[in-house]
Amino acid sequence: MATFTTLITGASSGLGAELARQSADLGHDLALCARRTGRLDELSAEITASRPGVTVRTYTLDVTDPDAVRDVFRRADADADGGLDRIVVNAGLGKGRTIGSGHPEANRETATTNVLGALAQTEAAMEIFRAKDAGHLVLLSSVSALRGNRRALTTYGATKAFVANMGEGLQAELAAAGSPVDVTVLFPGYIRSEMTAQAEGRTPLLVDTRTGVRSMVAAIEGRKRRALVPGWPWRLVGPVLKVLPLRLLSRVT
Repeated sequence: MATFTTLITGASSGLGAELARQSADLGHDLALCARRTGRLDELSAEITASRPGVTVRTYTLDVTDPDAVRDVFRRADADADGGLDRIVVNAGLGKGRTIGSGHPEANRETATTNVLGALAQTEAAMEIFRAKDAGHLVLLSSVSALRGNRRALTTYGATKAFVANMGEGLQAELAAAGSPVDVTVLFPGYIRSEMTAQAEGRTPLLVDTRTGVRSMVAAIEGRKRRALVPGWPWRLVGPVLKVLPLRLLSRVT
C-alpha cells in the first residue's frame, strides 16, 4: 500500500507537534523539522511508540537559511517512500514589539523568520511539487493577517498577511495552469500554544491545542483553499474584522 508523507516545519512544540500527532493518527509518515532537535527527538519517539505503523524522520533546520531549507526538503523528499506528498509551512516567530519603541531587533527577527523563512520554504516546496506535478502545500497564516494590528502584533500580522498573499498568488497561478498541485492557506485564531501563552486569561476565544489543531487538520485533509480555524467563531468574526472601522478595530484587537 502506498504511503503518504507529510513534512512539517517548526514541529518541535506547540501547533506543529500536535499537528504531527494528529497527522500520524491518520496514518501519515512524517518528516519533522525544527531547530530544537531535543524536543523533536522526544516527539519522534512518542509518535513511534504509540503509532508503530508510522515512520518518523527528523531533520535539523533553521528556516532562515534558504540553502539549508532547500537541502533538507530535497533530502526529506528522497528519504520518503514515494517522496513528499504534503509540506506544511508552520515554522514561525511571534516576538514583535511596538514599532518605534526602541526594540527593532525583535521585529526584524520576526520578519526574517515569518517572511523570508516562509518564502524559502515555499520556494523549496514548490520546486519539488512542480517537478513531480503533484503535491499539497499548506501555509499557516493567522487571523491577525486580516487587518492591521496594534503594538507588538503590528509586525507579526504584517508578516502573516505576506504569507496569505503569497498563497493566494500561487493558487491563482496553479489554477490558471490547470495544475494538480494544491495550496491551502490556514488562518488560525487563538489556539493555545507557546506563542499564545501571553493571551491566557485575556481572551474568551482561546481554544485548547488539540481542538484547534483538529480543525486545522480537517481543513488540510479537505484541501481547502482558505480556512479560518477553528470555524467557530472565526468564520463569523473574520469577515467582521475585515470591515470594522479602524477606530472600533483598535478596541478589540
